[in-house]
Amino acid sequence: MMKLKKALPLVAGLVLWQHAAAQPPATAVTAAMGNVRMEFTLGRQGNPQYAVWLGSQPVILPSALGLQLQQQQLQKGFVIQGIDSTATDNTWQPVWGETRTIRDQHRQLTIHLQQPATGILLDVVFRVFADGVGFRYAFPRQKGLQHFVVTDEVTAFRLAGDHKAFWIPGDYDTNEYAYTTSKVSAIDNSKMVHASTDIAVRVVPDKHAVQTPLMMKSAKGIYLNIHEAALINYPAMQLHVSTDSLLLRAALVPDALGHKAYLQAPCHTPWRTVVVSDKATDILASKMILNLNEPSRAGDNTTWIKPMKFAGVWWEMQTGQSTWSYAATADSTDATGALIASGKHGANTANVKRYIDFAAANGIAGVLVEGWNVGWEDWFGTWKEEVFDFVKPYPDFDVQQLQQYAAAKGVQLIMHNETSGAATSYERQMDTAFRFMNRFGYPAVKTGYVGRIVPRGEHHDGQWMVNHYQRVAQKALQHQVTVDMHEAVRPTGLHRTYPNWMASEAGRGNEYNAFSNGNAPEHETILPFTRLMGGPMDYTPGIFKLKGYAAAAPDRQVHTTLAKQLALYVTLYSPLQMVSDLPENYAAHTDAFEFIKEVPVDWDDTRIVEAEPGDYITIARKAKGNDNWFAGAITDENARTAIIPLSFLDSNKQYEVTIYEDAANAHWKNNPEAYHIRKEKVTAQTQLRIQLAAGGGAAVSIRPL
Repeated sequence: MMKLKKALPLVAGLVLWQHAAAQPPATAVTAAMGNVRMEFTLGRQGNPQYAVWLGSQPVILPSALGLQLQQQQLQKGFVIQGIDSTATDNTWQPVWGETRTIRDQHRQLTIHLQQPATGILLDVVFRVFADGVGFRYAFPRQKGLQHFVVTDEVTAFRLAGDHKAFWIPGDYDTNEYAYTTSKVSAIDNSKMVHASTDIAVRVVPDKHAVQTPLMMKSAKGIYLNIHEAALINYPAMQLHVSTDSLLLRAALVPDALGHKAYLQAPCHTPWRTVVVSDKATDILASKMILNLNEPSRAGDNTTWIKPMKFAGVWWEMQTGQSTWSYAATADSTDATGALIASGKHGANTANVKRYIDFAAANGIAGVLVEGWNVGWEDWFGTWKEEVFDFVKPYPDFDVQQLQQYAAAKGVQLIMHNETSGAATSYERQMDTAFRFMNRFGYPAVKTGYVGRIVPRGEHHDGQWMVNHYQRVAQKALQHQVTVDMHEAVRPTGLHRTYPNWMASEAGRGNEYNAFSNGNAPEHETILPFTRLMGGPMDYTPGIFKLKGYAAAAPDRQVHTTLAKQLALYVTLYSPLQMVSDLPENYAAHTDAFEFIKEVPVDWDDTRIVEAEPGDYITIARKAKGNDNWFAGAITDENARTAIIPLSFLDSNKQYEVTIYEDAANAHWKNNPEAYHIRKEKVTAQTQLRIQLAAGGGAAVSIRPL
């Protein structure tokens, strides 16, 4: 007999339908928060399913739940042993973020299942929020199941219509594709994968697989985002799309043996997340994924975790003006076997001092230096283990001198550890590398995983590497170092648990404008609805020289205006924001550079003013600890007028706004560097109207008088 524990009002309904004696009963349990409602059902074959509604509109039609283990199928034959229900409503303060406090209000249902034929116990845990639903599987401690292998996950998302989707291919090793917009029924990634020769490693065995976060919009104006939260000890979830039936099914990234996950009870999977609203702005404002992650493990002392802007010896390498490597090739050696300098090495002491001087003069806290350590002559595409030494600099990089020089200027150097995908080698050197950072005063590290993964046969998004990224974050936490991971798995809100894991790349960043065909004007209007749903992105904004910057391709250009590059500091959130261009290119536009100098990277409040995926985004943010506000507005390839009501301002104060906007004749393709700066007095009753050029944007600074 099923037992209902602690029946609270949050359980909107519990219904048993009795059938013939030969069939077990079907069971339905519902819970709601605001306009969002979910229903769990256990079908006649003991098969668990769920469904989600927004008001009266179906969002996820009844869809399968379950797992496939190496020895057992956990898809049917279940009975309900009990149901626990709880309600939560509290607030918590992130160490850094888009808001000073976050409210966590949800209703939780835990369905305790047992499969009598095997004796296996399985819990399905649901949390219902006002903006969506999260659910995960949990295995209690039990005699009949200890160590086990997950070979598949049958979790499904049956859509209520053929929605407009914003997607990238479900690749095991990269998230750096350009976005495609199409109906769900038209999803086929084969042409995109074949054409994306600018991506180092591509593994896409399923032409109907897409990566999460997957953003969709229904014909009735419902916005739907599917992703996951708290990805720990499990492979990343992609989605296989059955284009004929509009069924999305979880597709887990396999390991070298084709298995998906190795687990030991008690344990649980990551949360599967469905964020839904009839307003696009609500999707961007959602904190559900963060709320599904565990609290911070950093302890009470987090003063060392500092959001910052940083410059870097990076864009000049991307554009071919200098190199990461010290010598031309690994064979460029003298009679003693020492490397012969090519004369193009960017990370040399004199050049790094130039960037330190630039940062110090403009109040920029950090300088990232790539290419400082030996190994760059023999790294790309080699699939070897021992590539880089993470404590041995090139002969022209004086570690101690640069430490002292930067400290005297009030600037901190940021470490770079490129692994070339050789995660095993990095793990052997991690303690040594982090002690080196502590010794020479590096408070942060940018890691990289360009290349095929070692252990060979593993993938960037498989369970082994997911655990590796967590080990890096944990080791960095022990050494009080913050981390910015590139080429890693896309974020799932773990920056709540590890606040020193401040940013990741895990998407197609601004760098693709340097060595490839770049990013379409709509790209930055899609990213917040997709890649950034799980966490901050190191997009590297702030390019001012928008044409003629690539030595090998003089006709190459960035597909934005200069004003849009400013706006990205607000619309693409990260607590680590790179001041990406060369110092001399900022010197040519010192008035526009003022916005980059003053825009914060940590916030007390965020307002999503207007948004439509693939078209436009306008966001306003209040600086941490003061009354200054900043706004950014961006558009796709179409010009438009951004409308910003200033009702979020204090009604008793007057403010001065500085608007950095596209010039009347600006255009991302023909005239991208044309901008105009104006000032005016405003109050909370003011409504700003700013014209955005095609591919353009605007940045706004708002200060109380």
